[in-house]
Amino acid sequence: MVTRLLKLSLVMICCVAATSFAASISDSESATHSNDAAQYQIENTYIGTGYNIVQFNLGVLSHYSYLVVSEGKVLVVDPGRDVQTYLDYAARENLEWVGTFLTHSHADFVAGHREMEFSTGTPIFAGHKSGALYPHRAVKEDDTIIVGSAVIRIIETPGHTPDSLCGVVSPATAVLQQEFILSGDTLFVGSLGRPDLMGGSYAASELASMMFDTWNYKLSRLSDNAVILPAHGAGSLCGANLRDEPSSTIGQEKSSNPYIRLAHDRSAFIANFLTGLEPAPRYFAENAKINQTGPERVEWSAPFHERLTSLDGLIEQNDIYIVDLREAEAYSLQHIPRSVNIALRGRLETWTGIIVPFNSRLILTGSADEIYEGARRLKRVGYNADYMIFEDYLAAGGRTESAEMVSADDLYRQMRAGTAPVIVDVRKPSEWLGMKIGEVLNIPLDTLEANAARRLSRQEAVVAVCNSAFRSSLAVGLFKRAGFKNAISMKGGAEAWIEAGLPVVKIADASGAASSSATAYRNPDLPERLVPAQLRQMLKDLPGTFEIVDIRPPEQVRDYNPLAAKAVAIFDLIENQSWLAGEVPLIIVDRDGSLAMIAAGILSRKTRRPIKALLGGLEAYWREVEVGFLRDRTIEPDAGTGQIKSMPAAKEPVVPQPAPKPVRKGAGC
Repeated sequence: MVTRLLKLSLVMICCVAATSFAASISDSESATHSNDAAQYQIENTYIGTGYNIVQFNLGVLSHYSYLVVSEGKVLVVDPGRDVQTYLDYAARENLEWVGTFLTHSHADFVAGHREMEFSTGTPIFAGHKSGALYPHRAVKEDDTIIVGSAVIRIIETPGHTPDSLCGVVSPATAVLQQEFILSGDTLFVGSLGRPDLMGGSYAASELASMMFDTWNYKLSRLSDNAVILPAHGAGSLCGANLRDEPSSTIGQEKSSNPYIRLAHDRSAFIANFLTGLEPAPRYFAENAKINQTGPERVEWSAPFHERLTSLDGLIEQNDIYIVDLREAEAYSLQHIPRSVNIALRGRLETWTGIIVPFNSRLILTGSADEIYEGARRLKRVGYNADYMIFEDYLAAGGRTESAEMVSADDLYRQMRAGTAPVIVDVRKPSEWLGMKIGEVLNIPLDTLEANAARRLSRQEAVVAVCNSAFRSSLAVGLFKRAGFKNAISMKGGAEAWIEAGLPVVKIADASGAASSSATAYRNPDLPERLVPAQLRQMLKDLPGTFEIVDIRPPEQVRDYNPLAAKAVAIFDLIENQSWLAGEVPLIIVDRDGSLAMIAAGILSRKTRRPIKALLGGLEAYWREVEVGFLRDRTIEPDAGTGQIKSMPAAKEPVVPQPAPKPVRKGAGC
């Protein structure tokens, strides 16, 4: 068995910013969650002067909402659509409602502002630039909202959207005492709200420039001790690389936020801000419109439309999506033809929004309880669903299909024998490049339906792979909708592969040659990658024939720089034309390989200069070269006994905790 420490080291290769698969929900593609993650949970209660701020977390959407409570009064900030949690809290505490405050027109979920108005009869406070078509009280710069003895001063903070607001919370007795900032999607922990989601007539670069001004002339001038309470945490698609902490401070963000560190140079800030943003899910634009218009009231006791008794004539229609809410194993044994598996114990809301076009008819299947929960949750992102209970479908004699899952061990044996089907890794490129189970094809899940038939023959047998089989099971359904005759997924995903002690990065046969039937399908657009052993050999045999740049923060380069690399900011590397000149290869390194691959990909398209990236980054270099646990790019099951060293960690300032914090729930990945 591979030791626990070795497995933990391997997992570090797999994830961006060295986060673990098994951490709490930390990215948009996480596989599973606890029951709690699908419900609003109190994350923290922050104690102010004469008031409290209660922070709610909805794990499956990485959404934070807040109640500002003072002297028997309460205001909700950026509520989710299913508002009963807030109403119940106020009833238990015998609180009187003041209203609802929206920091902007959210795009990633349907907000609960109208539901709150219907339920409490209190006003909605929204920005005067919001374009809101529902009844509201328009607020602007320096307006205030009074909640008991708490004062919320409005500051206009465009950048994420043109209408973005923040609320600075202070005691009424000392309004200059800035204690908390309800920052919405403007400022996150470790990130900023991306500027390309719903700018309307504004270009993303224009909004990025506004964000530059928002930080420099407004937020940076607030107290360093002011606590930031954002609307989203790690995993949200409203920003890039959000951290998992539920709060921070202005001072902490000044010292650690990678975007803010560049906020002294407008052009550099804009270039960095716009680099590496993934395409926004299609449903974002629809949710933004719904929020701006004003969502209709929901009948939460029956959140679905019609109960169907037959699917005759519906299964083959391309504009109808049947979403199977059961677990991947159950789906693999028996499912409705052309249905897609988006298991309830995953990011159902997000993945439905990504996969199912908003104007399509949505039909849910599963058990009665699964359908009820699924329909409720999909209301959060604006979907209305019909349904058919799976057992009813079977009882009516409905036709089914199966797609048995292949185990990691069996797939490995096929790959060694050269008999494996085409293996398609449906994770993000950064995940795939960080940890590969062989020379496999990468087609990210959100592009699969559009690209699978273009890149592969429908007659090919395919095996889909992800981290835990959540995404790969979904991929099987998309393959079948695209006309593929033989599609299955790998049971347990990369987590099971690592648990079994199987090799990663490269699979070699007895002769040492790579062996995979998918080799012919490698993406030709990827920049060249160097494994640590190759780079070590180049340093030994070919000194002075190449140039190495390290795009980590300078302080990290000073702490650990085994390659004698030059520290270069990523925006400078991408935008400075001088890096495109020269004949010798330019090798880009970072901590885990993810940003280096992005930068190398961008530069490769701009120049004929050879551009290479270090696969796995300096984390892998430390393990493979300086520690030596990865030999010949293959991990043996019995390797790694004894104490494992770790690469020097990036130094992070300590975040002051504004109030006692309960133990965080495990949301599982």
